[in-house]
Amino acid sequence: MVQAAKIQIREEPFNADVEQQLLLAGRSDIGAVVSFIGLVRDFNERPDIMALTLEHYPGMTESALGGIVSEAETRWPLQGVRVIHRVGRMTPGDPIVLVVVASAHRREAFEACDFIMDYLKTRAPFWKKEHSVSGDYWVADRDSDHHDASRWESDNDSIL
Repeated sequence: MVQAAKIQIREEPFNADVEQQLLLAGRSDIGAVVSFIGLVRDFNERPDIMALTLEHYPGMTESALGGIVSEAETRWPLQGVRVIHRVGRMTPGDPIVLVVVASAHRREAFEACDFIMDYLKTRAPFWKKEHSVSGDYWVADRDSDHHDASRWESDNDSIL
């Protein structure tokens, strides 16, 4: 089952190196670590993004992320996972999400990291508001994110 330390929602920036070291501390059974860092871009629905505000529903968001991580742990033999997602106001270039996955072998780590990000983008309850030169607006779901996540689905899926 998912340990609370595996998942964090916070406003403060994270240090990916520190988080990876925490995951690896005292371990010699890990053969591969794959990580993903998502950054705030200066363009999206409009080309002039000055900031992004990310909101979530406390408790519900952590539960959804926990379900996603648990599903990844049932699909692949993982030896560690850390997911950190920031909320609040951020500016272009700021790190927004970190996923670190450890396994004995690289393929499992790559696939699990990709799976977690695909499901995080489509199933975790976050709401994004972009602040642009021409005004503020809520960001809509992207069809491409749902298409990416659909490749992991099967008739036997039990998540969410």
